[in-house]
Amino acid sequence: MPAESNNDLAELLAVLDLKVAGDDVFVGSHPSKTPLRTFGGQLMAQSFVAAGRTVADHLPPGALSVHFINGGDPARDIEFRVHRLRDERRFANRRVDAVQGDTLVATSMVSYMSGGSGLEHHVEAPTVAEPESVPPLQEYLKGYETVVPGFVNAPHPIEWRYTNDPAWVMRDKGERLGHNRVWLKTDGDLPEDPILHTAMLVYSSDTTVLDSIITTHGLSWGFDRIFAASANHTVWFHRPVRFDDWVLYATSSPVAADSRGLGTGHFFDRSGQVIASVTQEGVLKYFPSAKGRSPN
Repeated sequence: MPAESNNDLAELLAVLDLKVAGDDVFVGSHPSKTPLRTFGGQLMAQSFVAAGRTVADHLPPGALSVHFINGGDPARDIEFRVHRLRDERRFANRRVDAVQGDTLVATSMVSYMSGGSGLEHHVEAPTVAEPESVPPLQEYLKGYETVVPGFVNAPHPIEWRYTNDPAWVMRDKGERLGHNRVWLKTDGDLPEDPILHTAMLVYSSDTTVLDSIITTHGLSWGFDRIFAASANHTVWFHRPVRFDDWVLYATSSPVAADSRGLGTGHFFDRSGQVIASVTQEGVLKYFPSAKGRSPN
């Protein structure tokens, strides 16, 4: 594995190693490579870790729901204030406010439940190529360094293995697609800590979930002038996850209207079981006058 990727994973683990700043108050930093505003996946993962550090070990997470209020400043640390809303033998609920100074950046609700055995069913995993048989993300970035520099220069703690062409390659070919399917795992081993494995899933759930909105219309980041920002994001956790082994993230977009788009998806393990479900609403603005070829 590339040394840079290992360094990126080590940095992300350090970012998720929140400092205790008081009773149910934690402080988190940013990685050295950051976008202009705090990456939503990082913010959600840190909020999830903060909540998890206040809950009994026997209670697995049920759901995480985040509303993004203001953009985070990557030059400043974030304070995570955990509010204990409910604590029972089988249930717990937490609210986490992510704050920078007087600015509320995001509010998260996290539920925990030890439900025991019961009815089980799940949607079938899509049939895709195995992760070992498809190229790594870096292969899809060759020749597109000036088109999608944000992807090239971003930290890469997670390995991506697309089973379909990513948005910028499809756009270059004049193609469109209503779904996105990508294998994901950390680029290295993780500690034996269920909270960190699930936090990595939360982090990764914000990476490709909105892509199907633009690929449905034959558009792409980089080629087309598109503004996108996450408005809210929910993850439901169905089964435990090991995120240093491959999981498939299959997403699609059921609707886009009023400059908002919805992305939905499921995480599947290698055996085809659903381990988590995701829904994200994004504010999405497309400016057709941008330079570049018009989509077919």
